[in-house]
Amino acid sequence: MLNRFFRPAFTLATLSLISAVLATAGQRGAGQRGRGQDAANAEPSPPHDPHDLSGIWARRGGALSLSNDPPPFTPEGKERFDANKPSYGPRAIPPALGNDPMGNCDPLGIPRLLLLENNPGDFEFIQIPGRVLQLFDRHHVHREIWTDGRQLPKDADRRMLGYSIGHWEGDVFVVQSNTFDDRTWLDHFGYPHSDEMTLEERYHRLDRDNMQLVMTLTDPKIYTKPWVSETKNLRLSRLKEFAEELFCIPSQEQEFNRRVRDPAGGVFPKD
Repeated sequence: MLNRFFRPAFTLATLSLISAVLATAGQRGAGQRGRGQDAANAEPSPPHDPHDLSGIWARRGGALSLSNDPPPFTPEGKERFDANKPSYGPRAIPPALGNDPMGNCDPLGIPRLLLLENNPGDFEFIQIPGRVLQLFDRHHVHREIWTDGRQLPKDADRRMLGYSIGHWEGDVFVVQSNTFDDRTWLDHFGYPHSDEMTLEERYHRLDRDNMQLVMTLTDPKIYTKPWVSETKNLRLSRLKEFAEELFCIPSQEQEFNRRVRDPAGGVFPKD
C-alpha cells in the first residue's frame, strides 16, 4: 500500500484526466471549509506580537500560482514554458508524458512550496537568534532566512531553495532571496525561472490568527517585467505539529509512476 504522501500525488495524476470535475469539487469543498473556519473563529483576536511569526500557517484559497495574470515572457521564457509539461491546469497532459520535477521526488523549490494546496499545515515559522526557519509540511524540508545583518551573496552556488535574508520594515517581515537553481518550477502549472531570479516576500501579521503575504519575482531572462503576486492569506493553525509525514520516497514514487501515472498516459507495465 502506498504511503500517505501519494494522496496528493494521486490527485495530480487523476486531475490530468478529469481536472475540470475535481477543480469544481475542490472549490466547493474549500468554500465550505472556509465558511466553517470563519464561523468558528469569529470572536475578536487576542493580543499578539506582530514581530512574532511563530507557529504553523496554512494558506487559505487564492491562486495556485503567484497570480492568475503572469507578465509576458521573453523569447527564452516562452521557449522554456513550452518545454515544461505539467499534469495540472489548462496545459495538463497525462503525468506519464509530463516532466514535472515532483514526479521524480526532485526538490520543489521556492516559491512553489508556498503555493501548494491540500496540506493540513503548509509551513511553520521558527524564530531563533540570527535566523528564521521555515519548515514545510510537504517533503519536510527546512529553509534558512538569515536575520543577522548579512547581505545576499553576489556569486554563489545555486540552491534549490535559494539564499535568503530577512529584515523588518515596521511590522512587515521582508525576505529577499537569490541564487536559485533553475531546475525548479515556480508552480505546478510549469511556469519557469532562470538562475538570475530574485524573490521578495513580505509577511504582515494582521492579528494573532491572520497574516498576509505578497511576493515580487524579478527575472529579466524569463519575464519582461516583475511578477507581483496576489495577496496570499495565511491563517494560524491550531496544530502544534504537522499532522502527516509527507516525505517523497523515490522508490515508492517510481512504483506509483509504473502503476498509476504511466497507465494514465497509455504506457502499461509489461509484467
